[in-house]
Amino acid sequence: MNTCVGTESRAAVAVPWLVLGGRLVLGGTWIVAGALKVTDLDASVRAVRAYRILPEIAAQLLGAGLPFIEIVLGVLLVVGLGVRVAGIASVLLMGAFVIGIASAWTRGLQIDCGCFGSGGALAAGVSPTYGTELARDVGLTVVAVLVAGWPSGRLALDDRLGAVEEKD
Repeated sequence: MNTCVGTESRAAVAVPWLVLGGRLVLGGTWIVAGALKVTDLDASVRAVRAYRILPEIAAQLLGAGLPFIEIVLGVLLVVGLGVRVAGIASVLLMGAFVIGIASAWTRGLQIDCGCFGSGGALAAGVSPTYGTELARDVGLTVVAVLVAGWPSGRLALDDRLGAVEEKD
């Protein structure tokens, strides 16, 4: 009895659904994060500035542009268009977020990550939640790797448009 064939068949059935789930989770996260920031771009700029990593002009550009990038990535992932590129961009962006949060924690900054709006310096007596933020972002990075590494999954426009060839 060859159990490898059954295992491959189960994987062939499961992976496209896992990728769809990953696309929806990651895409939904990007859309929510971007939508919460896009209504107050000044707060988004303050959040980026609070990390004290980038020069002022770069912090302003990133803070103002990031919400739009997040929304575009989210929509692409949810509808399944340009999934591999959106997945790779998500890996890079999530990696940058992990580095930024770890840097803030290591340097003893007392900031809110600004991941879902506002951000910036924390009020007196409020402790940062860097461990939780890092765990969430590392988890989302793993999801982004899954999405970037496999074909688009189920219900993807890429498949309808013939943009992705299935792996053998």
